[in-house]
Amino acid sequence: MTLPLFTRLTADVGFGTPPLERWQPIAARPLLALVGVTGVGKSTTLQALSHAGLAYHLLPDRRALTDRILIPQMQEAAGEPVEPVSDRARRFGYTRDYRARHPGGMGEALASLFVDAEVTPGLLLFDGLRGANEVTFATNALPAAHFVVLEAPDVVRVIRLMGRNDPFDAIAMRGEGQAPPHATRFADLGVPDAVALLTDQEQRALLEMVNAGEVNEADLQAALAIVIEERRNYDPTATRRALEERAADRTLVVDTVADAPHEIALRIIESLRRAP
Repeated sequence: MTLPLFTRLTADVGFGTPPLERWQPIAARPLLALVGVTGVGKSTTLQALSHAGLAYHLLPDRRALTDRILIPQMQEAAGEPVEPVSDRARRFGYTRDYRARHPGGMGEALASLFVDAEVTPGLLLFDGLRGANEVTFATNALPAAHFVVLEAPDVVRVIRLMGRNDPFDAIAMRGEGQAPPHATRFADLGVPDAVALLTDQEQRALLEMVNAGEVNEADLQAALAIVIEERRNYDPTATRRALEERAADRTLVVDTVADAPHEIALRIIESLRRAP
């Protein structure tokens, strides 16, 4: 990957070449990378780690690297004006283009970072990697990195994306009956592909949330669209398998539905403590 001239992302994190004096590539530093798609609980896990007392320096997250590295490089390559992009579909398009040029995707962007060694001692933390291609690149390029795979069912991700905090058990309770006659079908929301991702019971439960006025159709449509689009681009099962095959001793897999945030944080801290 051809890097641009050194650019600061924050006061103590940058990318490009040549790096400033005393700055280190993150490959030389201990790193914890959270792995998972939107809605699996990465932000909640970060909060839990802080509350549990883990000291770390948080790197610019996935969105920041997309905004500052991936999208500008793809816009320049296409001869387009370099400008912010908020539309999620366009963002996915640029990240697909970046992946076509750089197979490691976000893993390559992450590995290109440098940190100011004087002001970022100790553990670095990145949120977050997603695809099998990203973690495969990262396991090779970042030998001191440890990975935490966060998992949650798609229906839970949808509920979280709508800003709800219903326990997963509520899905079973809601889905026992039939959706009311006035319930909107997923196809009518413009997201017919969601049917393939969710069980009939889960679909009824989500539609009943709309019918009960707990969420509106636009929120459900937006959440389903995000989950569908990410499923087209990232396979969580393949990502987990890639890590287990290439860096099993550096990988922890957690279920963010079965385990409470503070329990997950303690498991992560313990896995880091036991690391060689």
